[in-house]
Amino acid sequence: MTTETTNPAVTFTPERVAKAQEIIARYPEGKQKSALLPLLHLLQEQEGWTSPEGMDYVARMLNIQPIEVYEVASFYTMYHLNPVGKHVIEYCRTGPCCLMGGEEVYAHLKQRLGIDTGQTTVDGQFTLKEVECLAACGMGPVFQVREKYYMNLTNERVDEIIDELSK
Repeated sequence: MTTETTNPAVTFTPERVAKAQEIIARYPEGKQKSALLPLLHLLQEQEGWTSPEGMDYVARMLNIQPIEVYEVASFYTMYHLNPVGKHVIEYCRTGPCCLMGGEEVYAHLKQRLGIDTGQTTVDGQFTLKEVECLAACGMGPVFQVREKYYMNLTNERVDEIIDELSK
């Protein structure tokens, strides 16, 4: 297990190195790749996103190929592969939410923020991201900001949420 790097572009803080070592130690020898998801979370917590340099750093920590990290990070929508705003709004675009008025609410959200999917507001406050399913089908339309779900959305409720997050 390697926790140091020769590339100074991205390194964990000493506290995160200790946390990474603790996480890696949970797994039997030869199975350190199992620590990949939590290490990507540590990276994203520190850097705000999962940059290629950060993913390379994680790969070196786990003694795996960088492509193995890229495959995982690009599969899960919870990892941001580009810099993002302070608040990442992950909006469900699947059938149940659309049937419950999601398309209209989503159009209002984009208009209110002045951005499209995958973009960040000029002030760096909001990034809009489409996701497949947030598992709240009976309470759509729905979006998520970090771990918090906002359900049964209306245009008015979206405005209230944006106003509150903007403070």
